[in-house]
Amino acid sequence: MVSSLSVVMPAYNEEANIAGMLADVLAVMQPRFPDLEVVVVNDGSKDRTGDAVRSFAANHPSVRLVEHPKNLGYGAAVYTALTSATREYALWTDSDRQFVLEDVDRLIPFANEVDLVVGYRAPRRDPFLRVLFGIGWSTLVTLLFGYTARDIDCAFKLIKREVITKVIGPQVQSRGATFSAELLVRAKRAGYRIKEVPVQHRPRRAGSPTGARWHVISRAFRELWRFRLQLWRE
Repeated sequence: MVSSLSVVMPAYNEEANIAGMLADVLAVMQPRFPDLEVVVVNDGSKDRTGDAVRSFAANHPSVRLVEHPKNLGYGAAVYTALTSATREYALWTDSDRQFVLEDVDRLIPFANEVDLVVGYRAPRRDPFLRVLFGIGWSTLVTLLFGYTARDIDCAFKLIKREVITKVIGPQVQSRGATFSAELLVRAKRAGYRIKEVPVQHRPRRAGSPTGARWHVISRAFRELWRFRLQLWRE
């Protein structure tokens, strides 16, 4: 059974959520995992997200802040978070408090059977257009690369450290919204085993999502095409 865990999360302009999220993480994870660290990557936030994490970490030594001097993108923040993790497993989630952290109990039973346990939102509690975009994106990735997961961008994934050191660190190049797709495709091509598990999802209660912004979407398509060309050349 898993006892050593890094909870890793990106954060961009999450001042309204981050302190509550960190309190939730410690309340849920500390009783379950004796060897716990929490890594937050502040991706160049324009609000006081970094200050809020520093204030919380001052009283909770298991919490660690890593900062990007400017906004580099969602995938860049997740990459930094995962490659900064030091424990046996990493639980990647978001800092917007949309996931039910107790659902880690749904993932952990498969940790000794597979290398990545990936959640799928059942159902996804986002506005209609975001849900529609998500379905279209997962369908496109499947058409281009073959099936990896039904909810590719679900930010509730349990990942073995070996996958981080052998796949994510040296191979995954996407730093925008294509990060999760590239991670899953490369992990599958490398022979790592993937298990899908349904997880609960809640509407965002504070802050604003950035995934539906045009520059984020256009960057994702550029990265996805670059990745497809790169695999054809390999």
